[in-house]
Amino acid sequence: MTSTTTEQTFLLPDLGEGLTEAEVVQWLVAEGDVVTMDQPVVEVETAKSVVEVPCPYAGRVGVLHAAEGECVEVGRPLITISADLEPEPDPDPEPDPQPDPQAEAYRTEEQAGSGNVLVGYGTSAHPGAGRRRRPRGTRPAALAVPAVVAAPADDGVANPEPPHDSSPVRVISPIVRRLAREAGLDLAAIPPTGAGGTVTRSDVRAAVERARAASAPSPAAAVAPAAPGEHRIPLSGFRRAASRVLSRSRAEIPEATVWVDVDATALWELREATRTPDDPGPGLLAHIARFVVAGLEAYPVLNARLDTERDEIVVSDAVNLGIAVQGETGLVAPAVLGADSMTTRELDTALRDLTARARVGRSTPGELSGGTFTLNNYGSLGVDGSAAIINHPQVAILGFGRIIDRPWVVDGQIVPRKITQMSFVFDHRVCDGGTAAAFMRTVADAIENPLPAIVRL
Repeated sequence: MTSTTTEQTFLLPDLGEGLTEAEVVQWLVAEGDVVTMDQPVVEVETAKSVVEVPCPYAGRVGVLHAAEGECVEVGRPLITISADLEPEPDPDPEPDPQPDPQAEAYRTEEQAGSGNVLVGYGTSAHPGAGRRRRPRGTRPAALAVPAVVAAPADDGVANPEPPHDSSPVRVISPIVRRLAREAGLDLAAIPPTGAGGTVTRSDVRAAVERARAASAPSPAAAVAPAAPGEHRIPLSGFRRAASRVLSRSRAEIPEATVWVDVDATALWELREATRTPDDPGPGLLAHIARFVVAGLEAYPVLNARLDTERDEIVVSDAVNLGIAVQGETGLVAPAVLGADSMTTRELDTALRDLTARARVGRSTPGELSGGTFTLNNYGSLGVDGSAAIINHPQVAILGFGRIIDRPWVVDGQIVPRKITQMSFVFDHRVCDGGTAAAFMRTVADAIENPLPAIVRL
C-alpha cells in the first residue's frame, strides 16, 4: 500500500479589526498532533484581546511557523497541516514489519495519558482529543517531586541521561520527553499546565528559560544597550496598537474638556433602598450608563464619528456604549452593543458580563471595534478626575471619579453628601461647549434626581 501526503498552509487571517499583525500567545497544538477541521490551534493577541484561531484544515500538524511571543503579519504562514490521502492498493505487499522498540518504549511512557501524541505513538485510552486552552494567568501547582540529581558513574562522570521516576509523568507527546532529556531536565520537576496535569512543550521551554535566566545577566540588558541603572521593556503587540490609536487621537482631534461635581446621594440612596438579600438590583454603573444613553439620544451628535474625507458627521442610529476596563494586557474599551434598547437591569447584566470577559482578554472583535461612545469609570481606580483621551474614531468620552463623602451645602446647611466628579472630553469639530454642557447636565441632573429620570426611561 502506498499513500501520498499533501500539505496545506494556513495563513493568519484578518481578524476583523483592521490589524496588520497579531502576537502568538500560546499554541494549542504541537507539531505531530492530529487536528480536525475548524479546531482551535492557537491563541493570538490582537490590539486589545486574545482570541482563539481555528484551522480550516484537518490532518497532522507539520510546521508551526511562529514561536510563542512572536508577531505574525496578516497573510503570513501560521501553521502547515499534512494530510495523508487515501492509500492505493500495493500490488506487491511486504510482510508486516517487526515492532519498533522505540515505539514500544514511547507507548509505555504514554500510559500515564498523553492527550494528543504523535501518530502511531499514542495510547488508545485517550483517542484524538484536541489540546485544551488553559485560562490565562493560571497554572496548576507544581508536582511535589524533588529534582533528581544524576549519580556519578564508575568513572566519576555524571550520567547524562536523567533517571526515570517510577511513576510516569503525563506528557503531551514524546517530543516533550526528548526535549527535556536534551536539556538535562527532570520532567517530574517541571510544573505542568496542560489538561489533567500534563507537561507540554511550552512547559519545557519555560523551564529552560528559567534555568537560563537564573545563570544569565538581566535579559533586558541583552536585548539592547542601556545606560547604567536602566533596563528595557519591549512594547507588546497590544501596547504598539494602543500607541498608534492614542497618538492618532491626540494628533487629529482638537479636544476640549469640561468638569462638573455631581451630588450622587439620591442615586446612592435609591439603589440601597431597592436592594434585597435575594436581589441586589442594578449597580450604580448600570444606572449611570442608562442616563448616559438617554443623554446621547437627546444629543445624538455625540454618538458619532467624523468623516474627514467627506467633511461629514456620521451619526450612529444605535448606541453601542463602550466601557473602559483595565484588563490583563492593558486598558480596553469593549462596547455593550445596542445599549439603547436595554432596560437598566439588562444593562447591568450586560455590563457585568462584558467587564468580566474584558479583564481576561476575552472581548470579541465586534465589541472592541463597535463602540460609538465611551464611558470611563476611573473612580474604580481610586482617583477623582481625569482628562481622558477620546477613543478614536469616536468623538467624545465621559468619565466618573470615585464617589466619596464631602461637605456640601444643601438648603443653606453644610451636610455630608456623596459627591463624584464628572469630566467630559469632546471633539470640538463636531459640537461647541453649549452642546457639551447640555449633555453633561442631562446626565448630572438624572444622577442628582434619579427617580423622575428612571420613570421617564
